[in-house]
Amino acid sequence: MTEANGWIPLWMLLMLGFGLMLGWELGDATRRRKNAEEQVELLREQLRTLAAAPDQLSELHRIRHIVNDTHRRLSRVTKGLEKRPS
Repeated sequence: MTEANGWIPLWMLLMLGFGLMLGWELGDATRRRKNAEEQVELLREQLRTLAAAPDQLSELHRIRHIVNDTHRRLSRVTKGLEKRPS
């Protein structure tokens, strides 16, 4: 083997190492991108549920008013029943 032919395996090993490092980095970048897309989708779902929250909030206010009105009526009746026997 001559001197010129001796460099070919060395260059092949260097290119193999470079190819492995490049593949590793590209695979890592692809994995990060996929994970980021999943996180974005999860955040979009959370935003959709939070956007529906004002409807729930108005419903809770309506229920609170109904319970408050019912409590006032019941307390009048029970106070009226307590005062009669005396």
